[in-house]
Amino acid sequence: MKISYSLSEIDTVAQKICDYLIHPIVAFNGPMGSGKTTLIKSICKYLSFNENISSPTFSLVNTYVNSSNDIIHHFDFYRIESTEEALDFGVDEYLDSGNKCFMEWSGKISSLLTSPMNEVEIKIINDNKRQINLY
Repeated sequence: MKISYSLSEIDTVAQKICDYLIHPIVAFNGPMGSGKTTLIKSICKYLSFNENISSPTFSLVNTYVNSSNDIIHHFDFYRIESTEEALDFGVDEYLDSGNKCFMEWSGKISSLLTSPMNEVEIKIINDNKRQINLY
């Protein structure tokens, strides 16, 4: 599925993405500044996660819990130097938990991604427009 959108349409796009996803593990890929975290924030909002959703760039993973006790683990692997570093903080346990796992920069741990997953590929069209390919 391919979707083009502007920032003002992000909440509608988040709903479409949620309707499309069939796996709890989702890789969000795109260049720096493409809006991966912004899109994840909007998806979390749509899924009734009302806490402060922020980029886990320095913590590597943030865990969010909504009022229904659903859990999302939000990863940012940008700073990961090796797959061993990801294994050291227990990424495999998160991925095997059955909870939703939203990953930014998942290519850094591609050899560890053996479970079925969806991919959201974001391309920058211009300052206000993005294109998403969903797999």
